[in-house]
Amino acid sequence: MIVKTSRRKLPAHYAAIVSPLVLSLLMTFIVSFISTLKSLGLQPDLPATWLTAWGLSWLVAFPTLLLVLPAVRRIVGWLCEPVAR
Repeated sequence: MIVKTSRRKLPAHYAAIVSPLVLSLLMTFIVSFISTLKSLGLQPDLPATWLTAWGLSWLVAFPTLLLVLPAVRRIVGWLCEPVAR
């Protein structure tokens, strides 16, 4: 028997912070790994170097996303038709 438990969700007004937070975490995680791997190759200290690079890149990416996201939304609105409801 599967018991489904409901989890509490954040209120909708937090989406403006949570969306760039998740996006910045995932993007910097992947891009910093690829960049570090390309620079160093497979070396024993790759994980430590990569995690340091990831932390630094995330510290830059998250506030940058918070600042540029309103402009990005305006640009996307200018380029795309609105969703029909």
